[in-house]
Amino acid sequence: MFWKTSEPHGLPRNPFKSCVIPRPIGWISTISSDSVLNLAPYSFFNGISDDPPMVMFSSGGPGADNADNEKDTITNAEETGEFVCAMVSQDLTNAMNESSASVSANVDEFNLAGLETEPSELVRPPRIKTAPIHLECTYYDTIELPKGRSSRGNRVCLGNVVGIHISDTVLKDGFIDVMAFKPMARLGYMDYTTVDNVLTLLRPGMKS
Repeated sequence: MFWKTSEPHGLPRNPFKSCVIPRPIGWISTISSDSVLNLAPYSFFNGISDDPPMVMFSSGGPGADNADNEKDTITNAEETGEFVCAMVSQDLTNAMNESSASVSANVDEFNLAGLETEPSELVRPPRIKTAPIHLECTYYDTIELPKGRSSRGNRVCLGNVVGIHISDTVLKDGFIDVMAFKPMARLGYMDYTTVDNVLTLLRPGMKS
C-alpha cells in the first residue's frame, strides 16, 4: 500500500508509529512549581547529541493519548528548568504502564505506580530508585511542531544532560551491559518489546 499522510489511511489504526520502531522509552520525572511530583513515559524520546549530551521528548497536545499527564511534564520542565529521564528495565514494565494513566495535575504518579523515589544530585525532581539509569537534565528549549489533521499540535522539549546515574548492577568491565536489565522499547499500537539480543558491528576500518 501507499498512504499519502494528508489523507485517511483506511486501516484500523494509524500505522505510522509501527513504521519507526523500536523507540526507546524515556520515563520523565518532574516537579511542579507547587512541589507536586509528576512521572510519565515517552516513546518519542531520544538522545540528540553527545557533546554536549542532550535529549529530547515530544508531547502531544489536547486530544492526544495521556495528554494531561504529558502536558504537565513539559509545563513543569519549562517552569522549573529541570527534569530527569529514567530508562525502563523489563522488571519495571508494569509500573511504567501504570504511570501512563491520564490523571489530574495534583496526582503523584510515583505513588500511583507504587514506585520509591531517590534524590537526584543536581536537580530537584527525584529519581526512580529501582531504575538502572537516570539522566539528570536542565531544560533547554521547547519547539512547537506544526498541527496535523487533528489540530492538537505537538511540542518537543529539549534538555541538557548535566548528570548521569548508572547502577553498578548493569556495569560489566566498564561497559553498560543492556542484557543485565533488558531495556523496554515501544512498537506501534499497544505493543512493546525488550532487548534480548545484542549484535556488535565494527565500522569499516575500526579496530575493536
